[in-house]
Amino acid sequence: MTVDGEPEIDPRAFRNVLGQFTTGITVITTFTTEHTPIGFACQSFAALSLDPPLVLFCPTKQSRSWAAIEESGRFCVHVLAEEQRELCARFGSREPDKFADAAWHTSDLDLPVLDGALATIECLVDRVVDGGDHYIAIGRVQTLAESPTADRPLLFYRGQYTAIEPAKTTPAPWRADLDHFLTTTTLDTWL
Repeated sequence: MTVDGEPEIDPRAFRNVLGQFTTGITVITTFTTEHTPIGFACQSFAALSLDPPLVLFCPTKQSRSWAAIEESGRFCVHVLAEEQRELCARFGSREPDKFADAAWHTSDLDLPVLDGALATIECLVDRVVDGGDHYIAIGRVQTLAESPTADRPLLFYRGQYTAIEPAKTTPAPWRADLDHFLTTTTLDTWL
């Protein structure tokens, strides 16, 4: 125990244990006030609410990209496709121009959108909550789209990229139950 009564958690053990949770990988982008595209790779992304449509992500408090997102009040989430490992590595680095050699365009909502992502979700910053050494940024979804060509997500597990099993031609028998569970919005839903 520490002086304030909180348990002392080893940071390395914390990372190792939480690395057991497989995540998808996103890239979050916006424009700076000088209209320069900026962004970062982000694993801490999740859907939050269907009504209203909200998502969240958790940037570090020192993030330059987060500072630009907070200032602009808007961002685009890109759910990366399996073949976008190199793009992920670039946006996860300290490279000054992460958009160099990346295919992208400006959306109707004036956000930089990377081409080839599995999905894109454009949001306005709804609110920000303190989360220790990170912020919890909640975004109100404005537009969303799925890629007509990409079909497999880029995943991260135990500190490295991983893949899902090959595509199946028939849905699993539990698929309808899972879809119902994930989309139910009754008051007794424990989610």
